[in-house]
Parts: sequence; structure tokens; C-alpha cells
Amino acid sequence: MSTTNNKPPQEEEEEEEDDYMSPLFLAPPTTTSSSLPMKESSLQRRARLKREAEARSRPKSKAELAQEAELQRERAHSTSLLASKPKSKGLAMMAKMGFKPGSTLGSSTSGSAEPIKIAIKEGKEGIGLESDRKRKLRELVEYMEKTEKKQKVEAVDYRERMRREREEQRLEGQIRGAQKVAEGLDTDRGKEKGEEVDKRLLKGIPVVWRGLVKIQEEGERDKRMRRDLEQHALSRLPTYDDEGEDEDDKKALGKKQTVYEAVEDLDEADEELDEFDALTGEERLRRLVEYLRGEHHYCFWCKFQYPDEGMEGCPGLTEEEHD
Repeated sequence: MSTTNNKPPQEEEEEEEDDYMSPLFLAPPTTTSSSLPMKESSLQRRARLKREAEARSRPKSKAELAQEAELQRERAHSTSLLASKPKSKGLAMMAKMGFKPGSTLGSSTSGSAEPIKIAIKEGKEGIGLESDRKRKLRELVEYMEKTEKKQKVEAVDYRERMRREREEQRLEGQIRGAQKVAEGLDTDRGKEKGEEVDKRLLKGIPVVWRGLVKIQEEGERDKRMRRDLEQHALSRLPTYDDEGEDEDDKKALGKKQTVYEAVEDLDEADEELDEFDALTGEERLRRLVEYLRGEHHYCFWCKFQYPDEGMEGCPGLTEEEHD
């Protein structure tokens, strides 16, 4: 006995429609175990078509349009015209005259095998203005690079120069100190032996500290000249002569001129001293240290005078050995 379906056709159509509330309906289509895509539901297809239509209908911004145009231009410039349009009329005419793609024009083979590339001019300036602007920009960049390098070099040179100057000042101070020590030790030894150093003759002084005495004498001579001028000016003023006036008072008031004993050979040429002064600071200091050690058993770095020539306990000749 056959059964009949008493449901109306409208209800059958509703049963065949997809369940819009099912989570499987909203999920994206997946692949089955046979790697075949599942059938797209009607709602998914409708949503996809809506997104595609919105993407097509959305107007592109100026930046996007400019970017697309730039990409198309770059793509066109990077592709050879011989490869992009192999069936153009111009290329066909050239092929009839014996031209082959990849070869140069003319009988010689020294020319270019590619057509002249197109240079797009951006802007509304004249033809030569852009090249002049690029040239000025390139010159400005080169000038800035050179200036930056020069500033770096000058900074390094300045620091190095200042370091050398400080080192030279420190070395000159050590030389002056060693000369004063040598002068004092030689003077004391001369007094003990009853043979004082005659400083009225520079050439009779040891050359290692002769320059110190010469500088002192030149300074004393300048002071003496200024004092003589002052005494000469005071002597022209009207003064009262007191017979019972003390000698010290006369000297203080400038009434009595002081007599100095000048060095006899101060202005004479001294080749030995000139040769010593021409040496480097390190060499002059070394000779002074050796003179103090040899003549007085005195170590300039230890600041101590040893009792004998062995100088037991002294680390050595140089400053580094005493660190």
C-alpha cells in the first residue's frame, strides 16, 4: 500500500533550505579527506559577492592610484620593447632590413643592443631645470659629506694637538725641575769643596742646566733696565739731601743706584747650548737624569740622593719604571 505525502509544497521547500542558525553554515568552506572543496553555501556565496562588489565599487585614493601608476611604469621600463612588443610594425620593418633582436644597429657592433630608455619627467619645470637641480643637490650632498669628514678630522687633530701640547708642557716642567735640582746640587757641592760655580761666565756652567741660568739672567737684566729707568726719572725730581740719612733709606728712595754684576758672555753665541736646546724634550730630560745619577747619585724620579754609585733600591732610569 503506497503512502502519500500530505505536506504542502511550500513546507517542502522550507525544509530543503539551509539552516541559517547553524555554525557550520557560517564557517568557511573546508576540504574533505579527498582534498575536494566542499560546496559553498548560499549565504557564504552571498557574503563573498558582496565583499567583492564593495571592493570594486570603492574608489581608490590618490596614493593608491599613484602607486599603481608607478608600478606599471617601472614594469614597463624594466621590460625591453623587443620583448614586450615582438610583433610591432617597426620591429617587422627592421627585421626585413636584417635586424635581429639582441644585436646592435648598423654595421658596427659597438652600439647599444637595447633601445633608449624613457626617462619620465615629473613636474612642470623646464627641461634643463631638473638636471640643474639634480646637479646642485649632488654638489650639496658632496659638500656636506666633505664638511662632515673635515669636521671629524679636525676634531681628531684638535684633540691630538691638545694632548701633545699638554705632554710638552709637562715635559718642559720636568726639565726645569731637573735643572733646578742640578743647579742646587752643584752649588752645594761647590760650597763644600770651596769651589763655587762661577755664574758670571755661562760657558763655565754645565750645559744641562746652563739654559736655566741664561733665562734667569735675561729676566734679571730686563728688570734691571726698568729699575734703572725708574731711578733715572726719580733722580731728576727735586729732593732733600740729608747728611744723616741711612743707607737703606737712600736705596729705598732711589737716591743710591744699585750696581749689578752682569754675566759677561750673556749675549755671546753658545753653540753647545744651542745644540742641547735643539734636542727633543725626552732626550734633554734623559741627559739631565743621567747627569744627576752620575754626578750626585740622585734619582730625579725617586727624589732621593743615594749614598753610593750603586743606588740600591732605585727601579731604573725612566719614569715608567717608577710607576
